[in-house]
Amino acid sequence: MQTYLINAVSSAVGLSQKRLRDYERLGFIKPKREAKTNNRLYTDADIRRIGAIKALIHEHGFTLKCFQYLLAAAPCWTIFQCEQRFTCPAYESVSRPCYIVKAEGEPSASEACSDCPVYLNRHTETPALLNHP
Repeated sequence: MQTYLINAVSSAVGLSQKRLRDYERLGFIKPKREAKTNNRLYTDADIRRIGAIKALIHEHGFTLKCFQYLLAAAPCWTIFQCEQRFTCPAYESVSRPCYIVKAEGEPSASEACSDCPVYLNRHTETPALLNHP
């Protein structure tokens, strides 16, 4: 699997290294770490996610807080068009997120779920947006 250092990713996606570290701190991405140097190692999937996140934030006007809420409230396949959605047991049950299905012992489509921003933000509180009359 091809991996890239933060400087190459920064140039490729047009975001500063600080912004990429902010995205990591907020749970939007989770790059692997090199064992000896602890350098961040980004995959092609990470770069695609960063591109999608950048589009939502910088082109569609999402705030960082709004994007965090979206991650906690919506399934991954609606945000990222997850390629695993058709083989994922959670896709058939929208009331149970993929990480819940995985925790219950059902077979998972991919180990990539553990790097998914939806999974990384699973503990974010999602209060109701609208109150009932």
